[in-house]
Amino acid sequence: MKTRITEEEISSTFKQALKKKIIKPVKDTASIFYNLSFLEERILDLEKQFPENTLHSIAMKANPLFRIQEKIRDLGAGSEVASLPELQLAIAAGFERDKIVFDSPCKTLEEIAFALEMGVHLNADSFHELERIDQLLKKMKSDSVIGIRINPQVGTGSIKSTSVAGTISKFGVPLLTGRQELFKAFRKYPWLTGVHLHIGSQGMPVDLLTKGMKRVLDFTEEVNSLLQKPNGKKRITVFDIGGGLAVSYRQNREAISMQQYRTSLGKEVPALFSGDYRLITEFGRYIHTNTAWAASRVEYVKREKDYNIIMSHLGADFMLRECYNPQDWHHEIGVMDADGNLKNPAKKEKYFIAGPLCFAGDIIGHDLELPLVEEGDYLIIHDVGGYTLSMWSRYNSRQVPMVVGYRNDELEVLKEREGIEEVIGFWR
Repeated sequence: MKTRITEEEISSTFKQALKKKIIKPVKDTASIFYNLSFLEERILDLEKQFPENTLHSIAMKANPLFRIQEKIRDLGAGSEVASLPELQLAIAAGFERDKIVFDSPCKTLEEIAFALEMGVHLNADSFHELERIDQLLKKMKSDSVIGIRINPQVGTGSIKSTSVAGTISKFGVPLLTGRQELFKAFRKYPWLTGVHLHIGSQGMPVDLLTKGMKRVLDFTEEVNSLLQKPNGKKRITVFDIGGGLAVSYRQNREAISMQQYRTSLGKEVPALFSGDYRLITEFGRYIHTNTAWAASRVEYVKREKDYNIIMSHLGADFMLRECYNPQDWHHEIGVMDADGNLKNPAKKEKYFIAGPLCFAGDIIGHDLELPLVEEGDYLIIHDVGGYTLSMWSRYNSRQVPMVVGYRNDELEVLKEREGIEEVIGFWR
């Protein structure tokens, strides 16, 4: 199975975009390209690894691009949303209501009411939210399946800012201190039929992911043994395992595959696959990240005695985490000339790569060894399919770049470059 996009493929695709005048060099100083076949392959492989009735709700926060969401829908997957606008976007993109999972930790009463009215799957984040849901369900009927998010408190991964299962977390009900209250909630609310966990994104080892599932599954089995219905039906029937499977941003490192992850889950938490539970997954980074790359035009190269600085058109506006947290985040960088040809790697120099924003931290590469870079070349930024465009910064009011999708030599514009009037309209 494909694991990443080669620079030869990138060069060929970029040449096609120039030839077909999809990319206009004067205007399109930066652009993003999605390999749609690769994206489809990732989703179909995910569906293949889990039981047929599993709901694969792809995390919209990783990439909310409307045309991409439509393609996810067409492949039979669902959408995991974390805000009211994301929920509305999923509805607008045509997802079936029972394939939408609403996970916001800060839902208003009105947002909960809307979700219940729409019949989407709802994961409550706290006992307070359960009380609000109960108030509403006393006044209205809903087809929503409702779960509660549980923090298994198994510890943090290697990236603190994306780890959410420490002793203290803003997400979910802590299992070690809230166990008895959780039991009471399942006794009190007959409509509460699901559990949900997610321990973090990237930097989470598989053994920590499975440890979290074990803890929540043990609790779930205990609830089911104590509160089993007279007809033998389980009290908790839906188990949302979240996402969190790490990807590789480095070309010399292979990440664990979805098949390997599924095999590990089968060994460590086999009861999840007993048929007693309907599973939900919420993968985002794993689905999107490696399926896309960006091209950023080199505007200047500042050459000094002891260093060189590339001034280019993508920086912290696009790679916010890499600029602010370079010790945790990384993107491989390549170079093409103005015609899309890969630069000769025989002659190399070291560079800092600076973005276009007006602050000193707008640096996406430190002391990188690259083929000779000249004005008018294009930097290739690998693995930008997730948590890049979705985290676009409005600082300096830079325009969102054009987004192109492709299958071999077939290219389509997924989103036009943002116009100046649209930027003005945002601030107006």
